[in-house]
Amino acid sequence: MRVNKPKPDKAGWEVTGETEHYADDHLAVITEQVRAPSRSHPKAWTTVRRKSAVVIAAMTRDDKLLLVRQERIPIRAALWEVPAGQIDEAEPRLEQIEATALRELREETAHVLASDGELVALGDFFASPGFTDEQEYLFLARPVEPLRDQKIDPEEAIIDCRAFSIAEVQEMIARHEIRDANTLSICARLVARGLIQFVPR
Repeated sequence: MRVNKPKPDKAGWEVTGETEHYADDHLAVITEQVRAPSRSHPKAWTTVRRKSAVVIAAMTRDDKLLLVRQERIPIRAALWEVPAGQIDEAEPRLEQIEATALRELREETAHVLASDGELVALGDFFASPGFTDEQEYLFLARPVEPLRDQKIDPEEAIIDCRAFSIAEVQEMIARHEIRDANTLSICARLVARGLIQFVPR
């Protein structure tokens, strides 16, 4: 098992058995027998365990949001998304999480945090908790600026990177052009924290 395991829960969760079906450096597929606090008998559940990840809202000095258009093989489509990526460490410390966010920003957008910029932690969320334990850490990076003579990492499946106004992002969500959980979640968190505003339609 090479990816993070859930820590024991003090609220009464109990694992009575586990079978691992597959594992590599990025994920594992396991079936557990789990007794939940509300159940007297264990229930079998198959879960994909994945490394934790970072999700970055990268804002330019003129308050535009960087989005990358990325080819996603599982759904055979290219989507507009905020930059994101997996954290290498199984139980990362805050500084490792922040370093991963800045690395993914650089690799996926060829931008970096400006010398007078700030990296703001916005909490976390679970991508699909009925299916996977993947935990996503949200950050706002502002302002960001392009790196000279550096392009997007060719290993990434990114075919475009652009800066969009908040009004444009809102319209893209409304038109169903932004459809990934990372981007929708971080936009919701930014709105809830008052860091961006979506106008009533």
